Amino acid sequence: MRIPRIYHPAPLRTSLQVPLSEDASSHIGRVLRMQEGQEIILFDGSGFEFPATLTEVSKKSVTAMVLSSEDKTCESPLDLHLGQVISRGDKMEFTIQKSVELGVNTITPLLSERCGVKLDQKRFMKKLHQWQKIVVGACEQCGRNVVPEIRPVMPLQAWCAEETDALRLNLHPRASFSINTLPDPVRHIRLLIGPEGGLSAEEIQMTRTHQFQEILLGPRVLRTETTALTAIAALQVRFGDLG
Repeated sequence: MRIPRIYHPAPLRTSLQVPLSEDASSHIGRVLRMQEGQEIILFDGSGFEFPATLTEVSKKSVTAMVLSSEDKTCESPLDLHLGQVISRGDKMEFTIQKSVELGVNTITPLLSERCGVKLDQKRFMKKLHQWQKIVVGACEQCGRNVVPEIRPVMPLQAWCAEETDALRLNLHPRASFSINTLPDPVRHIRLLIGPEGGLSAEEIQMTRTHQFQEILLGPRVLRTETTALTAIAALQVRFGDLG
């Protein structure tokens, strides 16, 4: 059986006795039904892995002993910030999960004119907590030891106006350039993915004002969640560590 990887939100060190979080304890004790003496791998977001042994397992709590630390990172050389207009249903969760697996460093959920999700601040905060758990779960699954940041929800215009040295990209079905025509090398990218109905004409003009470069993925029209993952994969092949 594959050794389970568990995120721990506090700094870890060798020989530390660690009480796992409630969610982690439930997963270890109730879902995986692991026993004392079995091995797990902990990580705290620092880029290190911490092999550990379970020292106490009960229905309500699990404790582990950290045995060692290993500098083990699988981060891409491409620093990729995804600005994703919030999509409906479980599409947003799917996009977040898979973009983490593909190596995205930062995700900012965005609101635009044609965004199909209308929630109040309290419900957005609840969504943000849920999305953060999805990010952690994706890291546990794919082997990342650095947890990507998911930022609070913000308006599209405010995100586009932020100061950055990154190359700014906006996917557009009638763009003249593709990812293969971008200059090389590129190490920092801001990638904007619009809503299911696309950006409005005014929003597209606004992105141009903020120096976003329009690029084309291909001849077919893709759903918003397909667009995000296809673009991320293509950028990682060109500038990152895929392929």
